[in-house]
Amino acid sequence: MKNIALLLRYDGTNYHGWQSQKNGDTIQDTVSDAITRLTGERPLPELHGVGRTDAGVHALNYVANFLSETRIPVDRLPYALKQFLPDDISVLAATGAAPDFHARFSCLEKRYFYKIYSSRTPDPFMKHRAYFSPIALDVPLMQEAAANVIGKHDFSCFQATGSPTKTSVRTVTQCQVETDRDGTIIISVAADGFLYNMVRIISGTLYYVGLHKLSPNDVTKMIESGDRLEAGVTLPPYGLYLERAWYPEGCFIGGELL
Repeated sequence: MKNIALLLRYDGTNYHGWQSQKNGDTIQDTVSDAITRLTGERPLPELHGVGRTDAGVHALNYVANFLSETRIPVDRLPYALKQFLPDDISVLAATGAAPDFHARFSCLEKRYFYKIYSSRTPDPFMKHRAYFSPIALDVPLMQEAAANVIGKHDFSCFQATGSPTKTSVRTVTQCQVETDRDGTIIISVAADGFLYNMVRIISGTLYYVGLHKLSPNDVTKMIESGDRLEAGVTLPPYGLYLERAWYPEGCFIGGELL
């Protein structure tokens, strides 16, 4: 039995997130079904993902793993699976993994980014790709506020109510705001773990800073208070992307995934 790691990329627009569920198409079910159709192994493989992306959220480099006895060479799996996957999900790479490797529990750190398209008029090609803001945002002020998020804190203020977690303490190693060539604002957040809707709430808070509804100092105060009501709005899922995951050295056998 081999432990196989996959590197996926997907557009989450047409899916109810990663996690398998009874009602609605999910990334996990779609990829599991493709693996079964290719290998003939049943029941469906238990496909472990690096995180539970919500409905509409996208991923550039999503790591998953499963156990299989297939004789298909692992490095051929991306090409072999292509025929069984829709065009909004792609397997970028595959490699063997250590027997105890688990896409979620072995992960050391993840990075997400959120896109805000700030313009007087919407761009139809940004639909389901970025949050549209018709009001110009104060990017330097957002950058100042983002620096206040970095560090080890109780991030209760950036957690959706009702989410079950043992602790809301996380270490954020990166939080920055940049503008790309077409003027899209990109908020990047890296951490050792994330609370439910954490990046979307951080992005909504920085968005409010950009609108001058909040100040950088307010961000520090809300983290200290832990009060969700003091933070900004939860921005929609379609502007969120899982960009990258990091793992300990030696997890992958026969080649690195990332």
